[in-house]
Amino acid sequence: MVGGRSELARNERLYRFVFPERPGALMKFLSSMHPDWNISLFHYRNQGADYGRILVGIQVPKGDKGAFREFLEGLDYPCIDETNSAVYRLFLR
Repeated sequence: MVGGRSELARNERLYRFVFPERPGALMKFLSSMHPDWNISLFHYRNQGADYGRILVGIQVPKGDKGAFREFLEGLDYPCIDETNSAVYRLFLR
């Protein structure tokens, strides 16, 4: 895992994604992101399936919530918001 607990990770959103295992999937994710957003945590896991599991922390300014929602919808990758999970609060905040 790249990243982790940091006092500098302000306005961090934590999401679990299911990425398709095909060329360009990560590039689609990265190129769709707003240039002012920062990836503060990234963990990729694959067990030989047709998809990889990604845990990513993204710093999104409060005023960009609508743009972030559009980003998620445009990706069309299944995802779950883990920002308010107890595990996240305990280990990474």
